[in-house]
Amino acid sequence: MKKIFALFLLVSTLSACKKDIASLNTDPKNPAIVPSFSFFTYGQRLITNTVTSSNVNLNIFRLVAQQWQETTYTDESNYDITTRPIPDNLWNAIYRDALQNIERSKLLIPTDVADAGVQKNEIAIADIMEVYCYYYIFTTFGNAPYTDALDISKPFPKFDDAKTAYYDMLTRLDKDIAALNTASASFGTADVIYGGDVAKWKKFAASFKLKMGITIADLDAAKAKEVVQSAITAGVFTSNDDNALFKYVASPPNTNPIWVDLVQSARQDFVANSTIMGFLNPQTPLADPRLPYYFTVNNLKTNIYAGADPGASAAFGDFSKPSGPLLISSSIGKITNADFPGLLLDYAETELNLAEAVSRGFIAGSVEDHYNKGITASITFWGAQPSEAVTYLAQANVKFATATGTTPLQKIALQKYLALYNRGWDAWTEVRRLDYPVLTAPETAQTAFPVRFTYPVNEQNVNGVNYNKAAAAIGGDKVTTKLFFDKN
Repeated sequence: MKKIFALFLLVSTLSACKKDIASLNTDPKNPAIVPSFSFFTYGQRLITNTVTSSNVNLNIFRLVAQQWQETTYTDESNYDITTRPIPDNLWNAIYRDALQNIERSKLLIPTDVADAGVQKNEIAIADIMEVYCYYYIFTTFGNAPYTDALDISKPFPKFDDAKTAYYDMLTRLDKDIAALNTASASFGTADVIYGGDVAKWKKFAASFKLKMGITIADLDAAKAKEVVQSAITAGVFTSNDDNALFKYVASPPNTNPIWVDLVQSARQDFVANSTIMGFLNPQTPLADPRLPYYFTVNNLKTNIYAGADPGASAAFGDFSKPSGPLLISSSIGKITNADFPGLLLDYAETELNLAEAVSRGFIAGSVEDHYNKGITASITFWGAQPSEAVTYLAQANVKFATATGTTPLQKIALQKYLALYNRGWDAWTEVRRLDYPVLTAPETAQTAFPVRFTYPVNEQNVNGVNYNKAAAAIGGDKVTTKLFFDKN
């Protein structure tokens, strides 16, 4: 009897151990089944972090576009993009991180969302976000993986022709705009940008299509005109209420990357650049009402705005810093606040794109009217009053008829450059495309002004055959090789 009992106890113990071991395979912090909306939210956060970041290992476009200047370590301000693996980091941040998460969301939505209308809207919105991501790939590197990019069965993806892929992206936007149905819902609160508002996503897609059309204006005027007119018909942004804002929060980990880079890290790496400061403050203090929202005064003793020369090392205490003084109130706060929102696309840029469209003869209308609306939208977005915009627009060097610049496009280009403060990536693209404002060569520039980024070293080493084909097709893997849209 004792033997039988002992055997029963042993079997029971082993059975219990077996069940316990199996339960250890479940990781409560990493669930095996993740809903589609989680991937979408994370993808939104990843692409916003990438375009917003000021980390010198990732997003150096504020430095290249001479909005900011480094203080001690000036490599990136002098166009050194390879000492740190910046091209690799950007490539990975978009392909491996943002696009992969958004694509995973798209693949899961058909089985994860029961309502057919919601399902259709969510797939279209996710696709719009993918087009947004690819825009920055193709306008930064040139030819790049597209048709093979997110196919895990193709570890060595071919590089698509940038122009061909770009035109396909425009077709995708058309389909997405047509698919969006405001009678059905979408992601709800999982959509950090618009809270699932389908009508706002439709405006976003049309406004981004307008941006894409303007980007290729010098490449293919007929196509650009067609795209611009189609975008306007679909319905673009009409006020700052339409701005695509990613709402960061005050506590980590979902905080504004600039706060992480400048405040949480307690670093003193950046000050204002004299190039942008010269346009913000060309004659008298506060000539541009955005100045106190963009930068601080240099210090409490002299109490003036000052920018450091491009490429030169700069004493942190002697120059203005990113953000604004505490006495300035703003509806969106300071860019160094933990909860300052990331901005993906806005009404100010849309109006200035419309001004350019009129100037190029793509649409009818008044260049000056759109120019004024774009500047006013930028000024009021940052927190200044409409009356301050009126005063600013009355200045001789701002009023469209007499504004700085010798052509209408130069006048628009300068105001785009100023309105795209804190969106250095887009400012860089506008400078490349319109060749204005003319930037000052940095003190110890490593190269000529970079009009593209070189391909990642990892692609050269791992995907060498396709890399070599791509480099040859665009005219060489150099920072001075102009991309498909850059024809000036």
